[in-house]
Amino acid sequence: MNRREFIEKAALGGIAVCAIPVVHSANLESLPPSSDWSQLCRDLLKDWCDGMLLVQINNPSDPSMHGALDCLPCGHIHGRCMDAVYPFFHMADVTGERKYLEAGVAVFQWAERNVSQPDGSWTVIQDPKSWRGITVFGAIALAETLKHHGDLLEDEMRAQWTARLRRAADFIHANFDWHYSNVNYAYTAVYGLYLLGEVLDDPRYAARSKELASGVKRFMTEPNKLVFGEGKPVDGKSPKGLLPVDLGYNVEESLNNVVLYALHARDQDMQALLTESLESHLEFMLPDGAWDNSWGTRQAKWSYWGSLTADGCQQAYGLMADRNPAFGTAAYLNTCLLKRCTKHGLLHGGLHYFSRGVKPCVHHTFTHAKSLAAMLDAGEHAPAINHAAPLPRQRADGVRFFPEVQVWLAARGPWRATVSAYDWVYRPYVQQATGGSLAVLWNEQLQEPLFAASMAEYMLVEKNNQQQSPEEEDYALTPRIEVWKDGRWYTNLYDLEAEVSVRDQGTVIRFEADVHLVDRERSEPPHGTLAYRLEYQVKAESVILAVDSKSTGRGGLKANLALPIISRVNEPVCQVSANRIEIQKKNGIVCVTANIPLRIKKTERGRVFNLVPGFEAVPVLADLPAGVDGQERCEIVITVLNASRGVS
Repeated sequence: MNRREFIEKAALGGIAVCAIPVVHSANLESLPPSSDWSQLCRDLLKDWCDGMLLVQINNPSDPSMHGALDCLPCGHIHGRCMDAVYPFFHMADVTGERKYLEAGVAVFQWAERNVSQPDGSWTVIQDPKSWRGITVFGAIALAETLKHHGDLLEDEMRAQWTARLRRAADFIHANFDWHYSNVNYAYTAVYGLYLLGEVLDDPRYAARSKELASGVKRFMTEPNKLVFGEGKPVDGKSPKGLLPVDLGYNVEESLNNVVLYALHARDQDMQALLTESLESHLEFMLPDGAWDNSWGTRQAKWSYWGSLTADGCQQAYGLMADRNPAFGTAAYLNTCLLKRCTKHGLLHGGLHYFSRGVKPCVHHTFTHAKSLAAMLDAGEHAPAINHAAPLPRQRADGVRFFPEVQVWLAARGPWRATVSAYDWVYRPYVQQATGGSLAVLWNEQLQEPLFAASMAEYMLVEKNNQQQSPEEEDYALTPRIEVWKDGRWYTNLYDLEAEVSVRDQGTVIRFEADVHLVDRERSEPPHGTLAYRLEYQVKAESVILAVDSKSTGRGGLKANLALPIISRVNEPVCQVSANRIEIQKKNGIVCVTANIPLRIKKTERGRVFNLVPGFEAVPVLADLPAGVDGQERCEIVITVLNASRGVS
């Protein structure tokens, strides 16, 4: 394409487009040798940018669509897709390939035609009445583009884009405070306003940034400095007196941005505070680089790798790796996990989306691409990352309790377990792991989880930012006790009053959870209370789940213990006997035995699937006997055998 043709093609409505020069930087192949970390980021970013090119709409006759990133599973265009302008421009700069530059201009121009508002904001969808808070993310993406790669634009276009950025900056300056929405917006605005002050050379924005930054510590819990405010009100407390905390948004968005502020502003006190907070949050990273957000208030957006519409943890942990080398390990391993979840150039919402045939929302890709572009643009200013330092949960043994959220992390031998009694409810019926549930069970030999909690019921908490479930039957992935009566579901997953105790007895870590079965309205069955004691024993050689009935009878109600064991559809499953089931995996055999009969719920495809956190599972059920005066005990033993032994 010649220069005139490109100008004509790029001259889309909204901001006038001026001549764009041929990109002048070196190709990827000519770049100097880099570390494994840098190469990982470069390769993955290129893969994502190429994937986004494949879904970018090329239809100049339809200005409402041309230049946008298509999202088939969601059925609408995400207003935030303009965030892709930054990774596209980065890729254009380092490769010299015009296709990325054209893509960046096109997606930005789409936003100006379709989601740009007179007050300087951008909206989340093509509806002027929709949410405008995303403006802070778009402003950062545009500001980073102009800061690092603005020389790809001729003076006139750069001036026009800069003027548009100022309008967005004024909107953020006028509207964002600590109660604007969930806390991630204020945390993001701390860096956003600082960056806007730098790029626009306007001290007003920098002054507002510093003002907001003074409140960062106020939104951290004691004693562990977990960021709170992911709920409404941001400082509201649950019946147990707990604050709204979401791990996913914290590590993939809020902490990212205040880290960037602290580093750029050279705020040493803030850096020290954030180091402490990052260390506490890092306790929840599993040994394979996954973020354990089974319990967070916004678990509706939990992917095993993070949070579906956030930006990624790479900047927060990668740029602070000189404070704690384990931070570098976290950034590296999580990026490796992102790569494992990438197929055909797009980041899927979990490890089993592709095997299930579920298409990914493009939102995951364009947001996380920004984080990698920023890490690469940091260049020599970023600390070295050698990913040799162990994560806390790689070397853990014993129990770590977080009283701010009533979540326990246990480690013994090859097992990592999470137990939750967190009672903060984000919205009615939106229930993350609670009720004394075994929210996560991870095994070192398998290098993967056996349990990973979902919402009790999958719901579109944010209809513009979540995929519709492709499944005909909604099936929770959280292990649980359950009873069905007259079409109503009673389970400990809705029990916000569950009481949990734990003892580390050396050879075994023993949890006891006293729970009640209630429905989504927190109501008990018509005949009366159904009370149980759940026990989890974590040993080096096995994990035992035991159930004791505390009720003298169930009024004829049939209760079962549901154990959705994570397993891809291609892994052989064998019902060895009435009391034994084996699942063949790549690195071992999962053996489930019980003192009561086990069965597998029949499904059309041999597995259930949940979008959150993106796993298939074998739905193992154990029908609980009524018991004699509540004294009969049921035990399920889970072990992992060597793969060489073969399935019995």
